Order: sequence, then C-alpha cells, then structure tokens
Amino acid sequence: MVKEIFKYLPDYQIIYFGDTAHLPYGTKSKRLVRKWSKEIVKFLLKKGAKVILIACHTASALAADFLKKEFPRIHIFEIITPALKTALKVSQNNKIGIIGSPGTIRSQIHKKKILRFKPDLKIYVQSCPLLVPLVEEGWGGKPETREITKDYLLPLKRKGIDTLILACTHYPLIKNTIAKIIGANVKIINPAEDLAKEFKNYLNQNKIIRQQLKKGKNHHFFVSDEPYNLKILSKLSLSKEINPRTITL
Repeated sequence: MVKEIFKYLPDYQIIYFGDTAHLPYGTKSKRLVRKWSKEIVKFLLKKGAKVILIACHTASALAADFLKKEFPRIHIFEIITPALKTALKVSQNNKIGIIGSPGTIRSQIHKKKILRFKPDLKIYVQSCPLLVPLVEEGWGGKPETREITKDYLLPLKRKGIDTLILACTHYPLIKNTIAKIIGANVKIINPAEDLAKEFKNYLNQNKIIRQQLKKGKNHHFFVSDEPYNLKILSKLSLSKEINPRTITL
C-alpha cells in the first residue's frame, strides 16, 4: 500500500503502522481484529493522522464499518471496495476470482459487497494461508511457492474466471508467479493500486481535506514488534530498507 501511495501521491507525508506483533490477521477472530484496529487508529490520530487508509484486507473486512462508527469524524478508507469497482469494469464474462487469507475469505465480504451492484455475477473464492509465510521467508521465487500457488489457483482456473483480485497485501509481491499460472487472459487486480487511485481522486475533489494533510518526505514508520525478515520485506515492497520504530499499543 505504501508503495502505491508513493507512486500516486508522492508529495504527502505518510504515518505507517504495521501490527507485526499480531500478524497474520487472517487467522484471528473478529473481536481481536477490531480491538487491535481500534488501538492502531487511536495511535495514528495521536501522531497527527488526518485520514486513515486500511491496507490490510482482513482488517478492512472485519473492522472497517466498526471503525467508521467508532471514529465518525475521521475519513477512513478500506481496501476492498475500490478493487471490486475495478473488477466490475474489467470482467467480461462475469466470473471473478478472489484469493485471500482465511479470515478475509471467511468473512464473505467481497460477495456481500459486489452482489449488491450486480446480482448475476459469479464469485469464486480461495483461501491461501501458506502464501504469506512463504513471501515473508523470501521464497517468492522458489519452485515450492509456484507449486503451492498452482494448487490454490487451479480451482479458479477450472471455473473460467477472467478477473482475479489479490485480496492480501502480500500477494502482489508474487504477482508475476500468479500471472504465469492463472494465464494471460485473466486480468489481475492489485487492490492497493485501486485504493491509492481512489484516494487521489478523493483529494482532488476535496480541497479542505487536501489542505489538512502534511506534505514532504518525512515519513514515519512504526511497528508493534521487530519484524521478521524486515530487510527482505521492505526491499520487496518498497525497493529500499526502512528503519521503523517499535512501540507498544
């Protein structure tokens, strides 16, 4: 998500918080995801955040509506809806595949949201719990990762999808592997890019909010525990290393 904000909104200062102490969210309960998400928003607001972008798909699925009620004066954007809007535009055969963590898939949030717009769509989902640890281990290019990814994607290929949503922040890091397996005729959607574009359009249309945001390169990165394989992940996602501050919520 940060990489896409750097790309589409390079002039704005970012305050990032990664809840590395509790990852992965995809296997946690709704109660815990909401509790941790609320604490994170409170922390970010204390640090001066004016707008909240939820990069985590599980947090978006299980906590976004809850957070909007808890913080009604703050503009909160989740990562799921922008990707669904794009999927609706690009799909030609009305067969959309979604891969994500167990928590995101279990929530059925994509089906609930997208079928409101187009009830005749066919939505096929696949939980991929092994992909996150493989990416974090730096195994994105390993044959083992390709074989596991192939097993996950095979049911979606058999359904004849023409659009695939990568409903996890880690999956775009192995997008090339996914693309080779799923086939050239399937449009792959990176939700982080769609959220960044939507937020950019929002700022262009809202001068007051735009003027409240700080500009500059003085970005702040925080985590809740020293991340495992931080160098690998930061280079994969940002093409550079970062030195986040570790804080306890």
